[in-house]
Amino acid sequence: MYISKSMKMRGLFASLLGSLCALALMLADRAMATEGSVSAAVAPAAPASPVSADYLIGPGDTLEIFVWRNPDLTITVPVRPDGKISTPLVEDMVAVGKTPTGLARDIEKALAVYVKSPQVNVIVTLPASVFSQIKVIGQVLHPQALPYRDGMTVLDAVLAVGGLGQFAAGNRARVVRNENGKQQEIKVKLDALVNDGDMNQNLPLRPGDVLVVPETRF
Repeated sequence: MYISKSMKMRGLFASLLGSLCALALMLADRAMATEGSVSAAVAPAAPASPVSADYLIGPGDTLEIFVWRNPDLTITVPVRPDGKISTPLVEDMVAVGKTPTGLARDIEKALAVYVKSPQVNVIVTLPASVFSQIKVIGQVLHPQALPYRDGMTVLDAVLAVGGLGQFAAGNRARVVRNENGKQQEIKVKLDALVNDGDMNQNLPLRPGDVLVVPETRF
């Protein structure tokens, strides 16, 4: 049987095309397998928290409980006045007085009964508890409690309350802080900071700090 040259070329072309398609499918399968193994090994990063890692959770805070690879268990919850939270599969978990990392580990232990190797992140999305407030009292324009945020400084607090009052003894101001159950006072010269730009006085604040600005002595 005679086979023309053109038919032979078409057959060769078809065979080559089939081989290329098979190669493309094989490479695609390998790429998907590699992507799957990488995604299984590396958990997606949780959103950044507006508070520091040593922040203590308190009543009124709003928390995002992020459970990796379990979207049905990921939830945003408030800390109740009794200091507890309730999430799917975990009821009445004590949250108050714990750091976000500490609470995450406790939730992991509770979820381990239902979920294999759970990975939990706790993000304080809205710090609103008394533990997270900075109180500014004394001779300032608007004494008040301010919500704490990570990186907050003395200058941030002074500006937020409208600045120093007319009779403020700024250079005798102090930050009252509870450290390991003990109260300590840190002197800060607000006049030097606000009027002279002495940034050495721009001390970092911590949740629960009280900035006291006394009245000048006549």
